[in-house]
Amino acid sequence: MSELIIIGYDDHEVAAQAHDRVLKLQRDHIVNLAGLAVVRVDADGKQHVDTPAKSIVGASAASGALWGMIFGLLFLVPGVGLLVGGLWGALMGRLGKSGINASFRERVDGLLEPGKAAVVVLATKLTEDKFAAGMAEFGGTVLQTSLSDEDEKALAEELA
Repeated sequence: MSELIIIGYDDHEVAAQAHDRVLKLQRDHIVNLAGLAVVRVDADGKQHVDTPAKSIVGASAASGALWGMIFGLLFLVPGVGLLVGGLWGALMGRLGKSGINASFRERVDGLLEPGKAAVVVLATKLTEDKFAAGMAEFGGTVLQTSLSDEDEKALAEELA
């Protein structure tokens, strides 16, 4: 099972510091990452995504595809030129069953107002109490949902 955790911050600098802490928690084996990014929103409301490739160790191609799809659905214009018709409907239905439904996406959008930022974590393994303790000093608004192994597999199959 994977955990999708989005932590919203009022300040870009704090989000960058939180991102670095997540990397430290990975090195300390508190979290096993399949994806990690910082999304910043400038004063004009434009989103900027930072996804350092070297920050993720051991992510498989399947988890990379899943990460990309989830990320695209949450932050980018989903499906433009990529997915059409029934396939898009099937993916959206599958996401609704997995916990990434319209309500979750709306809450994510609410975190990302101009001037704000968020750290986005897709974790395949997480020691929740130690992760929470390690991130506590940064505060932030936390959104979290779980993806079962079956949901991950089904989403990956839908993408293939």
